[in-house]
Amino acid sequence: MSQRLFLLDGMALLYRAHFAFIKAPIRTSDGVNTSALYGFANTLLDILKNQQPTHLAVALDTSAPTPRHEMFPAYKAQREEMPEDISMAIPQIKRLMEAMNVPILVRDGYEADDIIGIMAKRAEKEGIETFMVTPDKDFGQLVSEHVKIYKPGRSGADTEILGVKEVCERWGIERPEQVIDILALMGDAVDNIPGVKGFGEKTATSLIQQFGSVENLLANVGQLKGKQKEKLEASKEDAMLSKKLATIFHDAPYEVQVADLVVKPHNDEVLKAFFTEFEFNALGRRLYGDDFKAGRSRKMEAAGSAPAEAPAQDDLFAAATPAKLSTIADTQHTYHLVQTAEERQKLIAQLASLSSFCFDLETTGLDPRDTQIVGIAFSWQAHEGWFVHFPRDKAAAKAVLEEFREVLTRPGVEKIGHNLKFDLSVLLAHGVEVSGPFFDSMLAHSLIDAEQRHGMDYLSEVYLHYTPVPISSLIGTEKDDLFSQATMADVAEKDARKVADYAAEDADVTWQLATKMRPELKEQQYVFDKVECPLLPVLTKMENFGVKIDVQALREYGLELEKKAQELQRRIQEYAGAPFNLNSPKQLGEVLFERLKLLEKPKKTATGQYQTNEQVLQSLMGLHPIIQDILDYREVTKLNSTYVEALPHAVSKVTGRVHTTFHQLMAATGRMASTNPNLQNIPIRSDLGREIRKAFVPGFDGWVLLSADYSQIELRVMAALSGDKAMMEAFANGHDIHQATAARVYGVELDGVLPEMRRTAKMVNFGIIYGISAFGLSQRLGIPRGEAATIIENYFKQFPGIKRFMEKIVEDAKKSGYVETLTGRRRVIRDLTSANATVRGQAERVAMNTPIQGTAADMIKLAMIHVDAALTKAGLQARMLLQVHDELLFEMPASEVEQARPLILEAMKNALSLEGVPVEVEAGTGLNWLQAH
Repeated sequence: MSQRLFLLDGMALLYRAHFAFIKAPIRTSDGVNTSALYGFANTLLDILKNQQPTHLAVALDTSAPTPRHEMFPAYKAQREEMPEDISMAIPQIKRLMEAMNVPILVRDGYEADDIIGIMAKRAEKEGIETFMVTPDKDFGQLVSEHVKIYKPGRSGADTEILGVKEVCERWGIERPEQVIDILALMGDAVDNIPGVKGFGEKTATSLIQQFGSVENLLANVGQLKGKQKEKLEASKEDAMLSKKLATIFHDAPYEVQVADLVVKPHNDEVLKAFFTEFEFNALGRRLYGDDFKAGRSRKMEAAGSAPAEAPAQDDLFAAATPAKLSTIADTQHTYHLVQTAEERQKLIAQLASLSSFCFDLETTGLDPRDTQIVGIAFSWQAHEGWFVHFPRDKAAAKAVLEEFREVLTRPGVEKIGHNLKFDLSVLLAHGVEVSGPFFDSMLAHSLIDAEQRHGMDYLSEVYLHYTPVPISSLIGTEKDDLFSQATMADVAEKDARKVADYAAEDADVTWQLATKMRPELKEQQYVFDKVECPLLPVLTKMENFGVKIDVQALREYGLELEKKAQELQRRIQEYAGAPFNLNSPKQLGEVLFERLKLLEKPKKTATGQYQTNEQVLQSLMGLHPIIQDILDYREVTKLNSTYVEALPHAVSKVTGRVHTTFHQLMAATGRMASTNPNLQNIPIRSDLGREIRKAFVPGFDGWVLLSADYSQIELRVMAALSGDKAMMEAFANGHDIHQATAARVYGVELDGVLPEMRRTAKMVNFGIIYGISAFGLSQRLGIPRGEAATIIENYFKQFPGIKRFMEKIVEDAKKSGYVETLTGRRRVIRDLTSANATVRGQAERVAMNTPIQGTAADMIKLAMIHVDAALTKAGLQARMLLQVHDELLFEMPASEVEQARPLILEAMKNALSLEGVPVEVEAGTGLNWLQAH
């Protein structure tokens, strides 16, 4: 096998990993952000497994100045301070490399780029193929026949390997070393390399293509004309200085030899301890298989506890010693297999005497309305469980389930489970409506720490130091051949004892988790007991009912959309002057900015393509009629693919209706989400989008749909929480809140508010909830930033209570570490004291928004619980089908509307009291969702 050296650009990979997870950071159970460390480790393991290097090393920078600083003291002076999470990861990277026996290349006075350049060129001379692992474009200058860039993929994309051909094509040059010349002319704002003022990538590339090098360009500056000539003559010295700064020093002395970088075996004991400490269970299993027993270090005694004081550097390895994780093989337990009628009756008698028990279903599939029950597991004390095995014959299985009906439907007996909604849904589809109260350990942990994982196996390792039996050991994995993967019923038929141990262990673990979690819920007891758990059976019924779709109406609308798309495509290509692929961002960018020249300096993506996203197109409105047609084309094609074509495939073959899955705590604010399919994003704002709602219809003759929608609920919540007198007064007087806001901000009477004033006020009202900045408002309204800043300033002058409220939220959150809704729902807010202004600003916006959005989310959840109870108590057939943000959709006989409507409105208005602010609900009925809304 040929020799292959992989040189990792450590800092670039750390930054890349950190920001790849910036919206959903990977954290340990005690809150340490490990995104950078995890991403780096993942890349390294991927290279070791899939590329099989013979030589490997990681290069890192130091804080010492380099020759570039001597040439130009302002070099890298403008770089923003390194995020704390990255700086904290650097010592851990060194520990990881020591555990993996991977050399770290570092030397004062050298940048990591220089070290990589030195080693790459040395390896080339020794006939070793070298890959520079980095996302950094600057390394293109080093590429040769035997030195390539290895660029790890992002967001699931494939890895790119860039050789001479790829680098030259990327920059449009003849030789890779000309990358230096292009960088010299265009400069680098990040490293504070000056370049030639006014020269961007396009100009720099064009000039190097023509003249070949900076030196030749400067020697022939007389051939240039106009501003190009002026700019270059004014920046000759900067151009030459920038070339020196941009050049990677690959021929400098360095004591490390290529032979020192030979791949060596890992120190398995230390590496396993490292993965355990940082809870990299998946990476541990990836490297060591299912035998890897991961978990938590001694430092991490309880989920949600404050991080322990950082140990001294010399003690780092000692601190990483893991607490041993147990398994079913080394834990004393008693798991009973229940198969006979006599055994079942004995178990039922025991269950009948309990005030609380845990249960867990084993099924053949994940569709609650199209799956068989293989059995039910029960537990009510640690390390003991029972598994009732159901016969495979459907009639016999139904009879066994009937035996347990009384136990499952007895009110007042607490039913514990993990992801209980699935079990409740399966049982409801089989005719058994389980009674509460409920305790769902998945929901409990979602409240305790919203940003962590909530899977049972993970929680077991965190709370119990116990690794459960993986389901793959019974039925295989999804990667197995579709026809060879077993179902749980197949396994139970061959070895019921094996399934019994697996299922009873699940119930046992969940029972223990509930015991551990109860004390941690104390501060959020109301939310858990009165909001989330009572909502479980309500959502179960909604999912089970599903909603009727008029498939024929969708198909007819699809034909209209296709016709409209063809007409828009024809017009767009006429404007463009030639046919092109509208779905290609590259070709669209060339049409807009090279052929039509709509902007002098259009923005580009990291890969050098013109940006053509919706935000960019919106900013171009008014410059050319092609823009509106492109936006319309995108909307039409998205509506057709996302809804018109997709929704008919979501219709259940069993019920003939569409059944979405609701998620109570997918969002940290408490707002619900909908998946498979997502029915919460059915469009409502555009005329074209609203037509989709026409396809949602009642499922029975003589029935109608009723839509009930909170009016401006988040603004009402903000008024109540802030206690701002002006806003509370506007709501109390029944004024249009946006008109009233505009009147105050612009200093006019209510009847003097112009439509554009109201539009601006509406944008500010909703923007304030999300901590909008002057820049953000200027972007949304298309006005200068100064004007936007004045509007926000006037807003806060007129509504001072809101400004004080927002400031106090952030101030309190910095002290306590969390924010709270009106019901007591808490959300931990990290990064409020970050030195990075961008990260800190984002955390502050989250802190401001969460109490408002979270309270509104709690209100509609409480409303759903109260509405369901009111309709049930009244004995009505009316039923709730969907929750879409602030709206509830119902299906009912037309004859029940008069009785059901006031019950629904009353329950929604009184769900949660907003002291001093009236709650308004609008309701309508119709033969489709659009009519009802």
